[in-house]
Amino acid sequence: MSRPEIMELLGQAKILAQRYRALTKKPLGITGEVAEFEVARLLGLDLTEARHAGYDATEVREGATWRVQIKGRCVSSLREAKGRLGAIYITKEFDSVMLVLLDFEFEALAIYESPRASVVERLNRPGSKARNERFSLGIAQFKSIATLRCLRP
Repeated sequence: MSRPEIMELLGQAKILAQRYRALTKKPLGITGEVAEFEVARLLGLDLTEARHAGYDATEVREGATWRVQIKGRCVSSLREAKGRLGAIYITKEFDSVMLVLLDFEFEALAIYESPRASVVERLNRPGSKARNERFSLGIAQFKSIATLRCLRP
């Protein structure tokens, strides 16, 4: 399947997911896939094959291949971004984690990135079961250790 075909199909999936949310008040479950394609589209990263352990995309930086784990969340607005990222498995190979915040129409609002060392350090801090056992950070926690890579105008 070519990139234009995938983008067309993704557009159709976004519409379906919006209709599903409107009818059921629940997400359809395509946020992760949409987030990956938004990173590829907006930042030019190359997506890996499905179910690749540890990272979802690669980017060449200063001649070296950088492995990026991508997490996505739908939020009502950047100011009211709440919730947690999916599990970040620090035993797998990756160089950084990107968080794509999407609006409820599945359009990227912002993309944040944090290097592996910062993510691992934050996940290993004592005191939070969600962090320490489920390997999950809150959106605000992640943003506090991340750099803004892309912001929708």
